[in-house]
Amino acid sequence: MSAIEEFQGLGVLVVEDESMICLLLEDMLADLGCKVVGTACNFSRALELAECQESIDVAILDVNLGGEPVFPVADVLSGRGIPFLFATGAGAGGLPADWQGHCTLQKPMTMATLANALGRVIREQRRT
Repeated sequence: MSAIEEFQGLGVLVVEDESMICLLLEDMLADLGCKVVGTACNFSRALELAECQESIDVAILDVNLGGEPVFPVADVLSGRGIPFLFATGAGAGGLPADWQGHCTLQKPMTMATLANALGRVIREQRRT
C-alpha cells in the first residue's frame, strides 16, 4: 500500500507554533492525502481542539508551544483514544520520562520522515 493510499482522508490536527513549519506540515500532509482538520499555534487553542474536535484521526504535537509544554494536550488526546506523535528538534531523547518511547517526528522533517512517523503511530494504535 502506498503512503497516499494509507493516509487518504486521514484527519490530522497540527499543533505547531512556528508558522512556516505549520505551513510546511500542511503541504506535506496534503501531498500524503491527509486532511488537516485543525491547526493550533498556541496552547489554549490546541487544548480546545483536542477536547472538542470530533474529526481528528491523528495529531502532530509540537513539544514546546511558545514556552509551554504540550503534554496536557497529549493527555487529552490519549484519554480520547486519539493517536499522536510529538514533533521536536530535540529528538525522542528530549521527551520527559513519562513520554519516553512515544512516537516522535524529528525536526526538521522530510516527507519521508513524516510518512514514516505517521505510519508508525497509526499502526501502533491499530494494535491496541
